[in-house]
Amino acid sequence: QVQLVESGGGLVQAGDSLRLSCAASGRTLITYAMGWFRQAPGKEHEFVATMSVTGRTTHYGDFVKGRFTISRDNNKRTLSLQMNNLKPEDTAVYYCAARPTKGNIGGIWTLRDSYDIWGQGTQVTVSS
Repeated sequence: QVQLVESGGGLVQAGDSLRLSCAASGRTLITYAMGWFRQAPGKEHEFVATMSVTGRTTHYGDFVKGRFTISRDNNKRTLSLQMNNLKPEDTAVYYCAARPTKGNIGGIWTLRDSYDIWGQGTQVTVSS
């Protein structure tokens, strides 16, 4: 089973950029679809982005509006989230997640319950 560790969070000002990383250990990522979720204080987990095994298929939450880009490097076992033009409402703990594709290499999933493996999260705080 793969283990996930996020990094790259921090305190930034509105309009700044951050790049989150998720490092996987234990197994290769080539059999896992990957995703990013976030959770703000007092709120449920919110879908941010997902990418298929091949990287050819992606999907983003409606609030992203072109500001974020998900990417993966299966050889390096990493998943990334480039976040530009950050807003105070982007403040949350960001989580990396993985789910076995079971042969569906083009599949993407947007529901939290679809993912089996989670990192510990990294805090992103955006000040106005």
